[in-house]
Amino acid sequence: MSGDDQRDYDGFALLGLDRTGQAEAFDAIGDRYDEAFPHKDGQLAAGEWLAGALPPGSRILDLGCGTGLPTARQLVGAGHEVVGVDLSPGMLDLARANVPDATFHLADLADLRDGRLGVFDGAAAFFSLLMLPRPEIPHALRMLHGLLRPGGLLALSMVEADVDDYAIPFLGSTIRVSGYLRDELRQVVCDAGFDIAGESSWAYAPASTDVPPEIQLFLDLRRV
Repeated sequence: MSGDDQRDYDGFALLGLDRTGQAEAFDAIGDRYDEAFPHKDGQLAAGEWLAGALPPGSRILDLGCGTGLPTARQLVGAGHEVVGVDLSPGMLDLARANVPDATFHLADLADLRDGRLGVFDGAAAFFSLLMLPRPEIPHALRMLHGLLRPGGLLALSMVEADVDDYAIPFLGSTIRVSGYLRDELRQVVCDAGFDIAGESSWAYAPASTDVPPEIQLFLDLRRV
């Protein structure tokens, strides 16, 4: 590990902001999550890029894997070795049932900084980093950079929003989210050591609400 990587890991560890309640919220939501978000075209397209751009049998981290749908199942179906990580025991129970051929671990994102899960050829972080306060997101990206082999790929998605650790109602619970406007997000990922190989945006509204569509940003990234 380089000196820069170690400082980023240490900074991420020192921030250690309280995420109490996030896992409990998703435990309570359970399989209602997939019912509320039934059509994930942007996520499926980004997962298809990741699955197709890596050689068969690649080792891929699914960070914030949730119920395992659609990403872990999609990547396993494409012939890859998938390791899923999530904070929510309830979500992991569903993921293990939905994708029995993947491996799942209960862990906080910061727990991975010690390399306990090894290195990966690719990673997916679909809407998982938005659960962090903004000061932690650059450190999390640098940590992912360190977990990927040189040239490794990262499929990243965020909601476009200029917010930091903002509490929102979510399927009967409350969660805290952060976001960036797209130019700032591009800068943050480049500063973390990634090249942007592709980008798309999708308007998306949950099936269970009448709220205006959010803009979802998907970045196809390659570790420099």
